[in-house]
Amino acid sequence: VDRGARYAIGRIVLFAASPAPFTPDADMTGLRQALAAGKITRFAIANPEHAPYGRAAEQALKRAGLWEAIVPRLVLGENVSQAAQFAASGSTQGGIFALSLAKTPLITAAGTHVVLPDEAHQPLTQRMALLKRAGAPARLFYDYLQQPGARAVFQRYGFAVPDNRS
Repeated sequence: VDRGARYAIGRIVLFAASPAPFTPDADMTGLRQALAAGKITRFAIANPEHAPYGRAAEQALKRAGLWEAIVPRLVLGENVSQAAQFAASGSTQGGIFALSLAKTPLITAAGTHVVLPDEAHQPLTQRMALLKRAGAPARLFYDYLQQPGARAVFQRYGFAVPDNRS
């Protein structure tokens, strides 16, 4: 039985929509100041009840000591893509979502972001497993995702790659 392989690790960003009420920074000082000044009325994250990127956003906000202050202002996306859409559309003043989404042209044009430190949240590990009855195409794809070429693609699109594949 295949125990699976880690192939990528998701990263999260703090995003501010233009015109920005705060400057995104890794320790969230700008967000903290904007919250205290009443400049943040709506802030997007994925729903932490069922979305891994939402849980990571919650963990990062708690670690920064901002969770209690921001909860009344949260706009919860059903998933990380919807949270990014809320933030980039101007429906909110900012948000926390996946770096892979922040790198898209639409979101890049809508504001600024900073990658939050890995220590701010539990790892967003992407793992795959090959089923017993997998056919040849699945096996080839599984093998490909563990090769240097695929790892380079993941990195280009904002994912970290694990040092080992266990």
